Order: sequence, then structure tokens, then C-alpha cells
Amino acid sequence: MLQQTQVDTVIPYFETFLSRFPTVEDLASAKTDQVLHLWTGLGYYARARNLHHTAQIITKNFGGIFPKTARELETLKGIGKSTAGAIAAISMGVRAPILDGNVKRVLARYRAIGGWPGHTKVSNNLWDLAEELLPSERVASYTQAIMDLGATVCNRINPACGTCPLRHDCVAYQDKTIEKFPGKKPTKAIPIRSVAMFILTNENHQVLLYKRPPNGIWGSLYSLPESPNHKTIPQLGNLVSESNKQAMDIEQAIVMDPIRHTFSHFHLDIQPIKLTINPDKLTVGNSDEWLWYPLNQSIEIGLAAPVKKLLSQISSQ
Repeated sequence: MLQQTQVDTVIPYFETFLSRFPTVEDLASAKTDQVLHLWTGLGYYARARNLHHTAQIITKNFGGIFPKTARELETLKGIGKSTAGAIAAISMGVRAPILDGNVKRVLARYRAIGGWPGHTKVSNNLWDLAEELLPSERVASYTQAIMDLGATVCNRINPACGTCPLRHDCVAYQDKTIEKFPGKKPTKAIPIRSVAMFILTNENHQVLLYKRPPNGIWGSLYSLPESPNHKTIPQLGNLVSESNKQAMDIEQAIVMDPIRHTFSHFHLDIQPIKLTINPDKLTVGNSDEWLWYPLNQSIEIGLAAPVKKLLSQISSQ
């Protein structure tokens, strides 16, 4: 959960998740929808799917016992070199380096390593330094300390250098070049995409949702039928007969205020359109793909964040 997400945001999700799935076996046996439901709002949903898959691997291949080495941990779904090092060092005391975003910032300033850490050469230099500075004792304490140092003292903006225990050996601090490190990611314009989302409601105060494919954006989450424009609903082609498609005509719709959802690599401008339909004219054939979702949100499924927001708006009207 702490990959890509701040601690304050994670805490309530973490507590709820651990309460629901207290053991790796509990998580392994859960349904994907249950896992995604408890992850809704955290974003980067591949993390939840990877976590679920890894729990199943540990249960099946490792007898429910977590691997004891960083190398074995890296074989698990969604666990890269840095995460494997953090797990091994903090929970097992294994001597393994880490290089999360906070640590990259600390090390780049400490030795004045220039360039964007996303570049291979810079990343390799930082990994070499992380290995070099790793102590032979109290690895867990060191690992937690250097992460906390980056999170609370060596901040990206306005670092508290005056209270930093490394300031006397920090090259960037001594040279008064803190603001130059680490190097910034090359900037480029974030593209904007547009989509129309259709909120189809029936007389039972339910909304029609479909389950997205496991790969890609919002993988395995339930979302609203969508289209590049507001005049067609491609996903409903196999659910609505040609004679009934006129029932979906845009003239019968309520166009809601647009919303923007921002991903790491693009903005998505969403035009929500509410359609009240006659349930006799729409038959959901594949229950694994389509779902009439009650607006009281009493069903445990994973929802894309903007979809959850739109459903909350509809239910409060």
C-alpha cells in the first residue's frame, strides 16, 4: 500500500485490510472483488491484484511461510528489488539495500549524484551507494531510519537540513546545492483523453456496471459503460437489440457536470450522462461481466475512483 501512496492515506486502508484478511491464507482464499473493494480509492490497482496473487503463491508454494531472502522475495508478483530489500531488512534483519523515492533523494544529496534517478546510469550509481552504506548490524533500524529521514527531514521541498544528522557529511549541504539534487524528471506535456460514461439506472435504484478486463487501466474493477463520444455505447451492443437501441437516444439523457480524473501519465476528462431506462428493454446476459449495482453500495466489489464518486452523487440526489 505504501508504494505510490502516502502514509496518512494508507493507515485506515491498512487497518481495515488487516482486519478483514488477518493471515496470508485469508487473503489467498478471498475473491478478487473483495480485495479490490477494500482497495477502492488507493489507486494503482495492479498492486492489489499482485498482492492477492502473491498470497496465493505463498500459500501454495511456500506453505504459507514468507520467503526468507531478498532474492526469493523478488520472484513474487509485484515485489521488485527495493520492496524485497525493505521486507527482508525490516522484518527479518537480512542485509539487503533499498532504494525507494525517499532514499534516492537522501543518497543523491549525500553524495551529490546528479541526474534524474529514473535514468539507468543514475539509478545504478544510487544502488551502488545504497549497498556501500549498508551496515553489517542493525539493518532493520538503518533501513527504517533512512526511509524516515527522507520522508520527514530530507524533504523534496524545504528540507530541514539544520536538524539532519548527516548534514556534516552531506556534499550537497556543504556545497549549498541541495535544490539541485536529485535531478528532475524530464518534463513533457500530459496528454488529455476524453470519454463519455453512461449511468443507466432502473426503477429499483440500481446502476448498470460492467467488469473491466484484468489488464490495463482499472483492471478487474467495475466501471460504467463508456464511449469515446456521447452518441454510442459500444459495450451494450451485445445486450441491446437493434430495435431497442433507440431507447438509449441521447435526447432522453441528463448530461451531468464533467469531471477530470488524473492518472500518472494522462488526464481523463469524463462526461457523465444519466439514462433512466425501462428494464424490460435491457437484458444483462453475462452476470460475470455485467452487474446491476444497488445505489446503497451494499455489494463488495472494486470500483474505479471516479465511478464511485459519480455513484455517490447519484445516490444523494
